Amino acid sequence: MTETASSEVPLWLQGRTAVVEAAAAQDWRDGVPDYHLSHELMPLQRTHRFEAGSLEAIVESIVQVFEMEVSHKKDPATWVSMVTERFRTNVNGGPWADAAAIADIGSYNILIGDSPFYPSGRETFESSHHVFLNAFPTGFYWEVLEVLSPPPVVTFKWRHWGAFTGSYQGFEPTGETVEMFGVSVAKVSDELKLVEVEHYYDPNSFLGKLTGGCPVART
Repeated sequence: MTETASSEVPLWLQGRTAVVEAAAAQDWRDGVPDYHLSHELMPLQRTHRFEAGSLEAIVESIVQVFEMEVSHKKDPATWVSMVTERFRTNVNGGPWADAAAIADIGSYNILIGDSPFYPSGRETFESSHHVFLNAFPTGFYWEVLEVLSPPPVVTFKWRHWGAFTGSYQGFEPTGETVEMFGVSVAKVSDELKLVEVEHYYDPNSFLGKLTGGCPVART
């Protein structure tokens, strides 16, 4: 892409690297995020590849930018991937959470919710991220598998995976690749910013693999 063409593409559609480079130093929770493992390992482990500029590639890029922003940029006002004042999300038809709630509670706590395999009620934003960074030290990756409907309501199938090589809530790693699959329905604006996202998946089938099927002790 030429410099002129790139300047005509909105920032949130230029990809995660461009959004990271455009952010101010004070935007970050704990410094600029490092995605070198994602760049090195994800291309080798993914199961689907799409042409640049395809709807599938665009959807995957937007979700990557969204995940980066909610995980690493502390103020929703700086999130470019969504219409912040209108954004909301839920899981399996559960309660809605807005951008402020995600910034306060954390996306892991909201997207997993109450589970016998994950004590979301006692995890903070910071500790929830530590739990999964510890369990998947070589990365916890996400890819689009198929886009079922185009904007303004984009329905897509996805895969989330990682090598379980670190401990999880006191359970020792198995070294196996643990994966989960789901479907999301995203309403987007005319500019392809996220407005509303509904996720449908079974977090317990995934989390149970990290604990050998044993619930996490609640104290």
